[in-house]
Amino acid sequence: MSSFEVLERLEEVIDQRRREKPSGSYVVELLSGGEPAIAAKIREEAAELIDAAGDSEATVHEAADLLFHTLVLLGARKVPLREVCVLLEKRFGIGGLAEKAARTQGKAE
Repeated sequence: MSSFEVLERLEEVIDQRRREKPSGSYVVELLSGGEPAIAAKIREEAAELIDAAGDSEATVHEAADLLFHTLVLLGARKVPLREVCVLLEKRFGIGGLAEKAARTQGKAE
């Protein structure tokens, strides 16, 4: 299974949990807390990833946790992962500073 296929499969499982709400599911527990609870978990996982940055194994573990919780938030909002990937693909060839400036300028108008 490719890296993207793993993320797609995880997205499918999260969507299935959202629809079916099986008891004992961590995803269901997260979703039942609403977006504020999911966002709090993402903040926690982001901080843990930063703290783990000096240890490669811990960094992988915490990055996986952050990606998972981000996918749960996308699932809660019914935003397909593909939309995120399409946007990332559009950004190829554009410097990060230029992309951010364009985004900031668009908000000011």
